[in-house]
Amino acid sequence: MLCWGSWANTQKLAAKDWRFELFYWDYVFGVVLLSLVFALTLGSNGGPGRGFLVDVQQAEPSNLLSAVFGGVVFNLANILLVSAIAIAGMSVAFPVGIGIALALGVIVNYVAAPAGNATLLFVGVGLVAAAILLDARAYQKLSQQGKQVPTKGIVISVVSGLLMGLFYRFVAAAMTLNFTNPEAGKLGPYSAVVLFSLGVLASSFVFVPILMKRPISGAPAKMSDYFRGSLRSHMTGVLGGAIWCVGMSFSILASERAGFAISYGLGQGATMVAACWGIFFWNEFKGAPGGTNRLLTIMMVAYVLGLASIILARVYA
Repeated sequence: MLCWGSWANTQKLAAKDWRFELFYWDYVFGVVLLSLVFALTLGSNGGPGRGFLVDVQQAEPSNLLSAVFGGVVFNLANILLVSAIAIAGMSVAFPVGIGIALALGVIVNYVAAPAGNATLLFVGVGLVAAAILLDARAYQKLSQQGKQVPTKGIVISVVSGLLMGLFYRFVAAAMTLNFTNPEAGKLGPYSAVVLFSLGVLASSFVFVPILMKRPISGAPAKMSDYFRGSLRSHMTGVLGGAIWCVGMSFSILASERAGFAISYGLGQGATMVAACWGIFFWNEFKGAPGGTNRLLTIMMVAYVLGLASIILARVYA
């Protein structure tokens, strides 16, 4: 949750003229690099379980493809979410996109692999969803634009939310539920993340060129622009991808004990982590209209209570 809510800070730390479309290439490379580092070290040493290379070799093709497809679905959802933010603003894209992803993701993963107290889990999800709505309202008051939201932005937000709510299930379906004595034909956690990251990488060669040719804002970008970037800009993108992948890896590792629904649900609380960065570090709400601070306070209370309820759902399973 902390990693998923923090990686985007690296984009702000890159050069001001460094386009998001170019940053995204390095972000993807960072995801793949970190997944391989984990798989070839933590995922290849120790006693229990299967080593990374052996694990991949014995996996059934359907499970390999499922994990890869999860990466493709996530990548499309992620790019659409960024597009929705640019078109409709955070006050629409986040409650619609992330709200749908949170609810759908928890339901789908809980139905597929029930784990935890259902009442506490869904109460917690409801509180986190409420916090996301309050966060969106705070951004709306901050912008004070008062203009009609394009239908296109709402539609893209919905599609992004549906895809974001489904990607985790494809990865989970490819995995064994016992990391110590893994099921034959299934993937272990480190292998699943590597296959997922390869899906992200492969699909980027389709999605990102389209994004570069038809950018969210500004003139089209060229690959030659990417190679003219500074080392700092490239490394901040790689760092952003690595941070995101740490979060994904830990979420997958936690799923054996927490269950996929709880692990995914806690991870989607990343929206509130990002909001905290905006409030306390980037000072996004400095000089905000009256009543905004009250919204933010209620948002944080709902968020903390929601997280506590999701955690207790596993404790009192």
